[in-house]
Amino acid sequence: MSAQPSVQNGTPNLIEISVVDRIASFKLNDAKTRNALSSEMMGLIEKNMLELGERKDVSVIVLEADGPVFSSGHNLKEVMSDHRKQAMMDLFNQCSQMMQTIVNLPKPVIAKVNGVATAAGCQLVASADLAFASTSSKFATPGVNLGLFCSTPMVALSRNVSPKHAMEMLLGGEFIDADHAARIGLINRAVAEEELDAVVHEFAARIASKSPLTVKTGKTAFYQQLPMSLKDAYDYASEVMADNMQTHDAQEGIGAFLEKRDPKWTGE
Repeated sequence: MSAQPSVQNGTPNLIEISVVDRIASFKLNDAKTRNALSSEMMGLIEKNMLELGERKDVSVIVLEADGPVFSSGHNLKEVMSDHRKQAMMDLFNQCSQMMQTIVNLPKPVIAKVNGVATAAGCQLVASADLAFASTSSKFATPGVNLGLFCSTPMVALSRNVSPKHAMEMLLGGEFIDADHAARIGLINRAVAEEELDAVVHEFAARIASKSPLTVKTGKTAFYQQLPMSLKDAYDYASEVMADNMQTHDAQEGIGAFLEKRDPKWTGE
């Protein structure tokens, strides 16, 4: 097992990235601001996520954070420094684009939460493909308490949990614990803090062992079919499977299963 050096772009230490055995650790490293999603931080997240999406030595990305707060959401000092409508549109559009980049990335992103995730920080968790959290973690969309409804976090939240559970979080503005977050589908699982690293690594390694082409195909198809009608979704999925079957990896995987051997993926 060999680790590549941390990759940092932009302001030193805002994020830290390392890659080991096809698993990228993507750490928000600005604990002093509670890993607030400033314009600079969001730019770095998007830029580096896109770069990791292109790297052939990366199969899965684990998004984590330094300190007791996964992310507190937007930097409110930055928001208040220029709250003209156009400035706000630019900021929230940047945030929305970053969240969509994570969803549209060809590789799975796993949020590993060990702390508090609020507002756009909670949105970040909801935008990841998978999320695991320590039982001490908490989640909230508390904008309503400040007179600024969490409208953009609402988009990701409402696509992960049922409308009534989403509205409970959005209108109440209160924290929910990790067990409740798992019950309503905001995260996949709540685990003891001392088990979190192992649980996330095990699942990430499982993904990394699959055909990268097949995983990319599946992630793209999953999000594409969600808003479709039932018939359109089946028509689309049938074509995706037919195309998938033309790939080397699908034929290799099925052949290996029938021959009772391990497959050798080529990503083709």
